Amino acid sequence: QVQLVESGGGLVQAGGSLRLSCAASARTFSSYTVGWFRQAPGKERESVAAIFSTGNKLYNTDSVKGRFTISRDNAKNTVYLQMTSLKPEDTAVYYCAAGAYITSLIPSNYGYWGQGTQVTVSS
Repeated sequence: QVQLVESGGGLVQAGGSLRLSCAASARTFSSYTVGWFRQAPGKERESVAAIFSTGNKLYNTDSVKGRFTISRDNAKNTVYLQMTSLKPEDTAVYYCAAGAYITSLIPSNYGYWGQGTQVTVSS
């Protein structure tokens, strides 16, 4: 069982930055793929980025277009999402998710989910 806790969300002006954190409980966290997803009110959940156990990364380039960077610190059992040049359309609840042997950004492939953290970008 893996428990995930997101933090770092908040209110920021357009053009600003935030860093989200996803802290995990699993001892074998380094072997998991961890993804970030987001969901805005009235919209479907959207993938943002994932980082594999190898350290390789996958981005949904349509939504983040080089503005977001995913990273992980296995010693701290934590994955980060650095968000820059934020736009009002980035406003959403951001979720991290984890799973083993995942090489995609398909939400249904991820078995463990955090509770989400709200990001609000004002114009």
